[in-house]
Amino acid sequence: MKVLIIGGAGYIGSHVTKAMALAGHEVTVFDNLSSGLLVNLLPAAAFIAGDIRHADDISAAFSRGFDACVHLAAFKAVGESMVEPEKYSVNNLSGTINILNAASASGCRKIVFSSSAAVFGSPEYVPIDEDHPKNPESYYGFTKLEIERILAWYDSIRGIKFAALRYFNAAGYDPSGDIVGLERNPQNLLPIVMEVAMGWRKELQIFGNDYDTRDGTCLRDYVHVSDLADAHVNALAYLEREGKSLAVNLGSEKGVTVTEMVEAARRVTGRDIPARYTGRRAGDASSLIPTSALARSLIGWNPRLSDVDTLIKSTWDVYRTYRTPTERA
Repeated sequence: MKVLIIGGAGYIGSHVTKAMALAGHEVTVFDNLSSGLLVNLLPAAAFIAGDIRHADDISAAFSRGFDACVHLAAFKAVGESMVEPEKYSVNNLSGTINILNAASASGCRKIVFSSSAAVFGSPEYVPIDEDHPKNPESYYGFTKLEIERILAWYDSIRGIKFAALRYFNAAGYDPSGDIVGLERNPQNLLPIVMEVAMGWRKELQIFGNDYDTRDGTCLRDYVHVSDLADAHVNALAYLEREGKSLAVNLGSEKGVTVTEMVEAARRVTGRDIPARYTGRRAGDASSLIPTSALARSLIGWNPRLSDVDTLIKSTWDVYRTYRTPTERA
């Protein structure tokens, strides 16, 4: 298939682009490079510079004719979304509407959407399944849930079939070393831990140590980014084969606290990694642990690389190739 990967130069997007190309799809990346990096794109991937906030940009891209698209172009920082909701409204919500309108006009009828565990909010029970109540506690999570609802309407009215993939915490790097560009201004735990390990940051701030978890720090499910990329390939195959929309959780089904992740990183890297506990961050749920049984059943997905040591080592192998943060690709 001809697949347009929107946000395909980003951290997750570049891994998805690689997986789609390896699966035999003809891939084109659409990205504004606000956080994405050209160095992470495979030579086989065509590139279109553009921004989903500009309807003309995304319409022009779709006019080239695509069988399917993957939508990964969202702002994703939970804390930032609580202080700058306008930014998330324009990009995540209005940008998605631009994508869907362009897809509809061009005849593209399959979309794989990068959703999030943030749609659930604090769990009422664990493990979290797809039917769990959806009460996001951050504006970022709200935008992801609202996009899922918009997708359902475009399915009903325009026949655009979608796969909403609810990631838990993406981490790790391509084990083969093809993707080496580091995120600029990372917001997620493991890249920040790596920056402290490299000496690029003085210390790690751990937001809250009074949660109802085994050590008081937030409990999360971490899933390797290459495993997530495989899920996109499987989900697209499902849409082609079954012609039905779906929403599934993607997680390793293993809970790791922030403190446990830091301790494991100290062991794997051999670095001290200074850390300091500080106050809770708005929008953070205490525990988010899923069941991925539906993803196994519907799209045949099983994570292969999502153990803690592989997550850390594959990330550390990339970070330690740089001497200073200004060298990062």
